[in-house]
Amino acid sequence: MAVRKLATKPVISINKAWCKGCGICAALCPQKVLTLDSRKKAVVVRESACIGCGSCVWHCPDMAISLERE
Repeated sequence: MAVRKLATKPVISINKAWCKGCGICAALCPQKVLTLDSRKKAVVVRESACIGCGSCVWHCPDMAISLERE
């Protein structure tokens, strides 16, 4: 299954208060957009590489990630 780039730029937001640092989002991101910081919280490191697939949003058990379009 091919993933298409969207016409509008995806913007990822992470609610650090809700993130428990499980790393699921970073592990499942096909573009390696997310990683865990030194406090074990999700952080966006390559937002320009995001294809807007929503995998991080769907799999976050704490609903700490949102994806919007500019």
